[in-house]
Amino acid sequence: MSSEGTGAHTPDASEGADSHTPSAAVPRAPEASTGRKPTPGPVRRSPADPVKALMHRHRELCDRAVDPLEIAAGLEAHGVTDRTAVRFRHRDVFSLAEEMYARVPRDGETPPPPTAEQAPRARADWALLTLLPGALCAATVAGIRLTDGQSRLVAALVGFLAVSMAMRAALSRGPLGIPDRAPTTGTSTWTYWLLTYAALGDGLLTAAVTGGPDALPTGAADAPWPMATAPVLALALSCAPAAWCAHLFAARARSKLTVSRGLEDFAASVRPLLLGTFALYLCALTALSALSGAALDEPSAHPQVIALGALLFLARLLTVHGFTHAPAVVLIAAATAQATTLAAAFASRLPGCGFLTAPVEALVDLWGVGGIQTLSCGIGALALLIHGIRRLTRASAHAQLEDPC
Repeated sequence: MSSEGTGAHTPDASEGADSHTPSAAVPRAPEASTGRKPTPGPVRRSPADPVKALMHRHRELCDRAVDPLEIAAGLEAHGVTDRTAVRFRHRDVFSLAEEMYARVPRDGETPPPPTAEQAPRARADWALLTLLPGALCAATVAGIRLTDGQSRLVAALVGFLAVSMAMRAALSRGPLGIPDRAPTTGTSTWTYWLLTYAALGDGLLTAAVTGGPDALPTGAADAPWPMATAPVLALALSCAPAAWCAHLFAARARSKLTVSRGLEDFAASVRPLLLGTFALYLCALTALSALSGAALDEPSAHPQVIALGALLFLARLLTVHGFTHAPAVVLIAAATAQATTLAAAFASRLPGCGFLTAPVEALVDLWGVGGIQTLSCGIGALALLIHGIRRLTRASAHAQLEDPC
């Protein structure tokens, strides 16, 4: 029995020895199979670089950018939003732009990002040029008031040319100047039409409704075809406040761009700035309209002046920041509405066309003669304001600044 127990125990010991043998050979198993490829498993690849692909796609933007803000604005203009930036492992477009700017190889030291203190400052050249249209217009109005007959006509023509040249000079630089990136739209013709209607349109419409005019305008307020000089003078004088308001908007928006951390953040901060700047200009224009009417002893035309001034200011502000299509369309629509009203008033005198003047007479009875100009320019200004809230609050609208204004 003891031998059986011993025999029973011996195989157990040998089995234990045999059981340890394979485990001791386990570390050498890979050496025996070095000629074979290991079992396929998760392959370790270098992480993909989506930012590098984005930089390649926008290589020109990255190369010409002078700061990360310009890259952020360019990306936003190409449809990259904060939500899209998450796919590039960034919380917002501004953080993504900072990495793209830092990874662009440059000669020398990389300049530091701009700060809020680097906002453009006002310059004396454009500040004085914006005062020139108002001064020349005041001189022209004085010449018209102090002359008579042919001398008055000469004074009006010379004054018109002088004011036009001064206005062109004031709009050629500074915050109201069109940068190189904004194509010209040829809206000058429609702007001149709107200004001419402000001076002669209401008088011509009044004469047309009553069967006139019987003579050409003489420049006098009590003539059969009266000429309103106070609205034109107020609009010419408002060129300076318009430039300062545009400068204030551009400078403050640029400073907000440097501290914003997201596109929605920036839009939310610029929206009240745009509305405040627009309201500031309207207040200045209202004051100038009241002063011009009192100085020239003409009836106040505040609704017409405010509507036209708002339309022209918003159209210029959008054009300056690179949005030219909507201002051109709205200016053409306003001028066409006024021209159609005058054409309908005169066409109603043709046989069988009396019905054409019914809408014009209804509007004149409801809102007066000035209601045509107020309605056409007011609706256009409202459309541009809504469009401006959508466009001028984008970072791409402030990507580049022309010469310091």
